[in-house]
Amino acid sequence: MTTMDDLISRNFGTADGELLIGGLSISSVAAQFGTPLFVYDAEVMDRKLQQLRATLPPRFEISYSVKANPNKAVLRYFLARDCGLEIASAGEYQQALAAGCPAHRIIFAGPGKTESELELVLAKGIGEIHVESAVEVERIIRISSRLGIRAKVALRINPTGEVQGGAMRMGGRAAPFGVDEEMSDAVIDRILSSPALTFTGIHLFTGTQILDHAILLNQYHKGIALARSIAERVHRPLETVDFGGGLGIPYFNNERELSLDDLRQGLLELMDTIRPDPYLTETRFMLEPGRFLVGEAGVFVARVNDVKISRGKTFVVLDGGMNCHLAASGNLGQTIKRNYPIALLNRMQTAATATVDVVGPLCTPLDTLGRSVELPQPEIGDLIGVFQSGAYGLTASPVNFLSHPSPAEVLISQGAAQLIRARGAYSDLS
Repeated sequence: MTTMDDLISRNFGTADGELLIGGLSISSVAAQFGTPLFVYDAEVMDRKLQQLRATLPPRFEISYSVKANPNKAVLRYFLARDCGLEIASAGEYQQALAAGCPAHRIIFAGPGKTESELELVLAKGIGEIHVESAVEVERIIRISSRLGIRAKVALRINPTGEVQGGAMRMGGRAAPFGVDEEMSDAVIDRILSSPALTFTGIHLFTGTQILDHAILLNQYHKGIALARSIAERVHRPLETVDFGGGLGIPYFNNERELSLDDLRQGLLELMDTIRPDPYLTETRFMLEPGRFLVGEAGVFVARVNDVKISRGKTFVVLDGGMNCHLAASGNLGQTIKRNYPIALLNRMQTAATATVDVVGPLCTPLDTLGRSVELPQPEIGDLIGVFQSGAYGLTASPVNFLSHPSPAEVLISQGAAQLIRARGAYSDLS
């Protein structure tokens, strides 16, 4: 079970009762850049990447999933450490290029790719397109034929139900993601029939926020079985097998960290079964983690603007709420609202004496970051932090709602704080 003390000792630190991020006191960071803001610790990202690399066999490649946190500074951080990038839109493609990613290191996945998006990436260059429907195959054929190029495509397969798992399931049943396993032969045949396409491999991604290594290994075994079957059917080895992402981090009190030791052992055993297979000896295996690499590195920081009592309940009103961090409000996939880890950052050593609801400044009861949170008695001017906020924070939030300024983003690396996104105000294009 993960506790606040676990998160602080594992990733950050305290001094004089204050949270330290990257060795800097949170009050100094807030004073320099203002609130609300997201603060990311580069050392935590680096540690998570090293842990994952130590877990994966050498034949595995890592492509950071841009959707988790698309800030260019974050992308550059992983590009400098020999990661590729996985994108899901034209906007993320442009962001990847702007961060300095070579086009051949970009993978394009996701349902509903438009004609214009496909035209853009095919004209400028792309490593692989992971197709998710028969319609998408025909679009790529038309565009590639017109451009006079040969597109590399892999097929995202929605497998049968035995590999379901994770907090948010994305396959193993009727889904907008991928081609159903039982329909995949016809789509592969169409890909192979076109001189405009090169069939490279398969992509399997059935769930996200997975904390059970056994679920991940079950999915990987399924992916290998599909890869073997398809390679035998097309009479040639597959270049790539992409297992997607899905590696989770603990958000709530009843959750434990993913066991990387057990995952490592299971992957070693899986690799042993692959070695003698001529269809898989040269195959590149890929993962697309996002949350696992950046989630723990980020803290959302907001300042207490008001403390009020309404009919016996205490509300702590912050200068940023779900407009900055929708996921923490529970409105991004939670069926029952559960609190992210929340702390009073400038009085970390003070005993909790109050039970409060932590809310934002928006005119909606949905703008609640924490219910019945036990904290030291908050005071106006205090700093409240929401941990596990490096992924799906600002990027997944309705920043224009009520036209509050969007929060700043700050990266702390080697003891220095860098503004990587300035606070912004909503404005019309006029």
